[in-house]
Amino acid sequence: MTYFHHIRSEIQPLLPEKIAHILEVGAGAGRTLRWLKTIYPKASTTGVELNTVLADELKINADVAIIGNIDECIEKLKTYDLILLLDVLEHLVDSTETLKRLSRLLVPGGNVIVSVPNIAHISVSAPLLLCRRFSYQEAGILDHTHLRFFVEDTAIKLLNDAGLVVDAGLISGLQRRKYKMLNWVSFGLLRHHLVQQYIMRGQLVDKVEAQPKIHWAKAK
Repeated sequence: MTYFHHIRSEIQPLLPEKIAHILEVGAGAGRTLRWLKTIYPKASTTGVELNTVLADELKINADVAIIGNIDECIEKLKTYDLILLLDVLEHLVDSTETLKRLSRLLVPGGNVIVSVPNIAHISVSAPLLLCRRFSYQEAGILDHTHLRFFVEDTAIKLLNDAGLVVDAGLISGLQRRKYKMLNWVSFGLLRHHLVQQYIMRGQLVDKVEAQPKIHWAKAK
């Protein structure tokens, strides 16, 4: 199964109880939207995907399939209870502005779920510190198509700058055995160097007065 066919089931703890309209930006082949339909059978699903090769599959897996650049497609969109941007914002020229525009499509009480990679991960920070090496790759945290890089604080700030308060979060990567061991032997001091992704749920507010401290749960 390729990257575009992944089902992002790890977001399940962040899902609200009821949803009527779902939008996923960077939907790939739409497998995550199809999975969400098993949880919310009556919900309508919309997927936006840049890769034209995936158009036919997305049309099968989503109620509405839109092919194109998200910044050029926003005017075609409606309003939603849930908006997903999973491994998307790091690819955009102005991720804050795009997130801000999309957040305006939320119905009152709606949620945005965002995931971004952690540039402080040990696979990046250790070679940089020890070998002065920073090499782009075909995929992963140093994907050559990434235009933005995040750590915990800047990931949260991204949502805050778009008018969203983060009310829940997951960290992924710690489920791997070697990272579990490193986290244990370091008494948790290396925790944020072992996190591969920050997955956050945000709610739109009139003004972000203060961002509450986030309790990061481990993604499964």
